[in-house]
Order: sequence, then C-alpha cells, then structure tokens
Amino acid sequence: MILDLLRHGETELGGGLRGSLDDALTATGWAQMRQAVAQAGPWDLVVSSPLQRCALFADELGARLGLPVQREADVRELHFGDWEGRSAAQIMQTEADALGLFWNDPYAFTPPAGEPVLAFAGRVVAAVERLAREHAGKRVLLVTHGGVMRLLLARARGLPREQLLQVEVGHGALMRLEASLDGHLREVG
Repeated sequence: MILDLLRHGETELGGGLRGSLDDALTATGWAQMRQAVAQAGPWDLVVSSPLQRCALFADELGARLGLPVQREADVRELHFGDWEGRSAAQIMQTEADALGLFWNDPYAFTPPAGEPVLAFAGRVVAAVERLAREHAGKRVLLVTHGGVMRLLLARARGLPREQLLQVEVGHGALMRLEASLDGHLREVG
C-alpha cells in the first residue's frame, strides 16, 4: 500500500500541544492543506482522523475527487493529558523538568494524565497495519496529525525512540510511505 501522510494545517487556537482538542482549521490551515495536495495523488481512498482539523478537509477532498472517505479513530493525535492546549513555554514555567524528560525520551515519560507514547504507538501502528491489509495494492491518503506522522516516519527511518520528537513535520506537510503487509514501513521519494 502506498500511504501518503498529510498533516492538518494551522488551527484556530494556534500552536502548543493540541492533542485530543478538536480545533477547527484557520483559512491559512485550509490553504496549506489544499496546496499540499494540489499536485499530489492520485489516491483510491482518503482515511482521516475523526478530529475536525483533519476530517473536514478529508470530506471536502473526497467529495471533490469522488473518493470514499474512511474515519479511523486510532490515527488521532497523542492525548497530552494536563498539558493539552498549553505551549511548551507555558509548561516550562511550572514543569520544566517534566517537559525536559518528555522531550528527551517521550516513551519513558508520560505527561500528567496523558496517554503513554507506547500505547499511542501501539494503536497507530495497529491501525496502519490494518489499513495495509484492507487496502493492499492501493494508494491511500491519510489525513492526520504531527505526532502520528513523526511516529510513522521515525519507524520508516529506523530512528531510536529518543529521536521521535526530532522528526520535523510542518502544518500541511505531505510525505509518502510504502506499507507492507508485514508492517514494514519505507519512506518513498
């Protein structure tokens, strides 16, 4: 399966750790995503996180291209617990040590009341493996989040887990992976 990963664009409530918050896209965010896919494709279907910053664009694109759109709850962003909606600068003011532990090895430190990265990785990888089985031989556009893309790209690149947060994924970024039935990911192009 060819898996094109598209990160949502800029959101109304801005930067910081958005996680499971259901922010809407700004006009700029819509433009970032439309520009990213303008010369891309073709795809056989669109799969999207259920959060509106992904799902509404997926619906628009699917309707415009006449493609089926499938929601996949397991490709939603990491839940950051008590840190949701806060910027790194805000967290630094009160929990600098904890934030440092998270940045250094997100697998080893979970934000307070947050989702462990190991659990996040498990659900995301299982979802991609399921998609690869269901859509073998197809070209799929996955509209998702920065954390999901970082995780999948880090796996495809064979990076150690401590380097997860060093993978750069901007708003509206479009990257291509090849996903095999055995769960192997390879970055393409």
